[in-house]
Amino acid sequence: MKKVYMILCGNVEKSTSKPNENVGVVSVVYVSENHKNVTSKLEELQTTNPDVFYMEYEAPMDTALTTLKHYPSIEISKEDLQ
Repeated sequence: MKKVYMILCGNVEKSTSKPNENVGVVSVVYVSENHKNVTSKLEELQTTNPDVFYMEYEAPMDTALTTLKHYPSIEISKEDLQ
């Protein structure tokens, strides 16, 4: 089965609708079918932005990710938003 490899980025930002509040943002920042490309890009991102949290994730192609036991996600707690 073909797989796709992703790099997700999780961070806390100021809310655009409520400037006095913070929000947790999870973004997919890179996707490839080639695992070596993802590994290389992840290393580059972590070196360039050491204060940002990046996570590599793999998933089967042509699959509704919500049907899997676990799918790409990053937990951001209320404390992280303060």
